[in-house]
Amino acid sequence: MRQNTINLFIAITALLLVTACFCRSGRDDEVAQTEPPVPAATPEKFTTTSAPAPSGDPRYIDKGDFVVVRPNATTARFQKIEGQIQTERLLEKAADQLNRALKLPSNIKLLAKDCGEQNAFYDPNERTVTICYELMQRFYDTFKLGKASDDAASVKMFDAIRFVFLHEIGHALIDVYKLPVAGNEEDAADRLSAFVNLKELGDDGVRAVFAAADAFEIESKFSKTTKRNLADEHLLQEQRFYNSLCMIYGSDPAKYPNIVSDGYLPKERAGRCQNEFKRAVESWTVLLEPWRKS
Repeated sequence: MRQNTINLFIAITALLLVTACFCRSGRDDEVAQTEPPVPAATPEKFTTTSAPAPSGDPRYIDKGDFVVVRPNATTARFQKIEGQIQTERLLEKAADQLNRALKLPSNIKLLAKDCGEQNAFYDPNERTVTICYELMQRFYDTFKLGKASDDAASVKMFDAIRFVFLHEIGHALIDVYKLPVAGNEEDAADRLSAFVNLKELGDDGVRAVFAAADAFEIESKFSKTTKRNLADEHLLQEQRFYNSLCMIYGSDPAKYPNIVSDGYLPKERAGRCQNEFKRAVESWTVLLEPWRKS
């Protein structure tokens, strides 16, 4: 991929270090895994085929920006988090780098706030990505439920943030770019997040996908499958757990053999994961190509 795209997603990680988001459906919580060790090697690079960027096509004229909105925290327990985000201008820095890398047909607003619920979402009517402070506590509590220490729960919380924030960015790009999605959009957004984390963010990105898988698994153990869950547009937590592991394993089977050998991922699924990951990379590379700034 071009350097512009790499810069885009490296910029996103600055935001992810202090904010949390999670694509929430109407069902109970989301995210988990018993984490295999993460080797330090670089993931395998796949060759992708990119569509040529249109020249002078009016459909791809840059008409918008990523714009940061700063609502004030109304709950005292979130003011420290809000203060850190604002002092370090992390949202502003992320928006600046996003604007340098991508054209937009209209503005997309980015904000972090207390929402009165454990949630994070992209609103297509307002074209807003909202990150709720309440969700940060939920991540922490989820990992504590999985027997993590205080420090480990905090680290894993921020790692999982990388995955879920990029999931929401995926929804935003699908909407404003009017991208075709041949399948479940929630799954497509998950695969965008996995692709970016595993291809562009190095070991930090690998830890992000592992942390998301960890949360998916933990929450699946402590929630009951109901008709509401089965009818929801999101996959079940158990499915997202295995899909996340499949993307990691498929990115470099030689690097992560213990995902299969230690029994985390069934061999039958593992045999298809390399091709699944390659298709995800190729698909998103082609879809984003016309919107990259040269």
